[in-house]
Amino acid sequence: MDWKNIKKEGEHAGSPLRIRIMNIKKFKYILEMVKIEHTVFALPFAYVGAIIASGGIPGLKNIIFITLAMFGGRSFAMTWNRIIDREIDARNLRTAGRHLVTGQVNLNEALIFCFVSLLLFIYSALSLAPLAHILWPLFILPMAVYPFAKRFSWLSHFILGLSLALSPLGAFIAVTNKLPGLPVLLIAVAILIWTAGFDIIYACQDFEFDRKEGLYSIPACFGIKSSFWFTSMLHFLTVILFFLAGYLLGLKIYYFSGIAIISLFLIYENIIMRKGKLDEAFFKMNGLVSITIFVFILLDFCLL
Repeated sequence: MDWKNIKKEGEHAGSPLRIRIMNIKKFKYILEMVKIEHTVFALPFAYVGAIIASGGIPGLKNIIFITLAMFGGRSFAMTWNRIIDREIDARNLRTAGRHLVTGQVNLNEALIFCFVSLLLFIYSALSLAPLAHILWPLFILPMAVYPFAKRFSWLSHFILGLSLALSPLGAFIAVTNKLPGLPVLLIAVAILIWTAGFDIIYACQDFEFDRKEGLYSIPACFGIKSSFWFTSMLHFLTVILFFLAGYLLGLKIYYFSGIAIISLFLIYENIIMRKGKLDEAFFKMNGLVSITIFVFILLDFCLL
């Protein structure tokens, strides 16, 4: 096989090989744009709702379509956020390298991916329990509203939290075709305020920019020091709600051991964020929180 000729053909403008390589690269840029690796924040919580609903490991069909719904919903939310914020991102030194700003992904490509992601979410919801066929717009609504919220209110952090908190509720509905009871609602509220807390940490990076642009965030409105204390309070309440939910569900040693570990993660997160290590606090610790609660609740349901 003449690899030199193939390389030359691939380098020829408009050749199928070059187009294929460009398409792969473009798809890579799109996945980078939506930070696909951060699905780890949301997906474990959906599985938590499904485990509680099933009393153990859910059926394969439910696992597949819940996973697809989470991928579609989160990809829609991230892409939509990037589309709406592209002009603001261009003015912010921290975000000026994002794909829609640099042109690595153009607006039409982002809109198409956003629409396809939404269709995947809807298709997955319609493949699950009948109640999900009716309620799916309620799960998309906070994701669609979030990018606009920071232009009007510092409650934007909590709207983002609501977007993530709906994942265990949606998964519970998808498995049981029933609305969740108090324990799952408490888990959802815990996720909501935990997410709001780490989003406040993240917003500290844009404290000066948000004030200059007239954007609303808790750091911009109340200052960095107040934001740290507010996040600490929210994370303390998160642990309390997780413990209370486990008590109401009658869970035992594995679950509560997991929550104890999460408490240590959150304490460490609040320490390092005060030292300015925001990336470590946001990416590492929060990924560990969601994975830990999923693993330990699975152990509790399957081994006890």
